[in-house]
Amino acid sequence: MEKLHQFAQQVFASQPFSRHIGAELAAVSSDSAELRLAIQEHHQQQHGYAHGGVISYLADNAITFAGGLALGGNALTVEFKINYIRPAVGEQLVARANARSAGKRFATCQCDVFAVSAGTEKLCAVAQGTVVCAD
Repeated sequence: MEKLHQFAQQVFASQPFSRHIGAELAAVSSDSAELRLAIQEHHQQQHGYAHGGVISYLADNAITFAGGLALGGNALTVEFKINYIRPAVGEQLVARANARSAGKRFATCQCDVFAVSAGTEKLCAVAQGTVVCAD
């Protein structure tokens, strides 16, 4: 498991946009990933909610990590869908993705994105995506 974690952290660290936005790869397993982001003012839209693009980035990247880990290597998203359930208000966003099915080249993944406020998580978006091996 340590080798898997090191591989995932290395891939994450090589993503300039992930560093720029301030995201963190918090946890991984052989078929799942969790990303976290402390909500800053520049992540918000005009109503003070986390911007949908920020939520979508977290879901997409978590899905790609979960699928890539399930497939055993580097991966790319080939299809992605997101439903926003409620405005994301709080101090942090958490995206948890799992590979629901993985074959030789493709994995189908789901992700829940939560807004965390005062230690309470509220579901703000659900996403699904298809991931393909990039190797």
